[in-house]
Amino acid sequence: MDEKVAQSLLLENKEILNVTGVEGVDNFNDEVVVLLTNKGKLTIKGERLNISKLNVDEGKLIVKGEINSLIFSEYVGQREKVSLVKKLFK
Repeated sequence: MDEKVAQSLLLENKEILNVTGVEGVDNFNDEVVVLLTNKGKLTIKGERLNISKLNVDEGKLIVKGEINSLIFSEYVGQREKVSLVKKLFK
């Protein structure tokens, strides 16, 4: 996705999160959704989470459920660098 594309997050009543600038979904379950965005990795934590809409071509995603936290972190390429020690003690 082009770096010039703006990213936005719109959280409605802690239940519906609209995200733009999405490049892909790295991992998800009903408690955590990990997105790869044009601004870094975004981890969404909550309860009963589900992805109700995903369009990677347009870079749009909607997550529904009880959203408790949004955490940004850096990533390199499509995967986060993980040290060997972290892998061993996972």
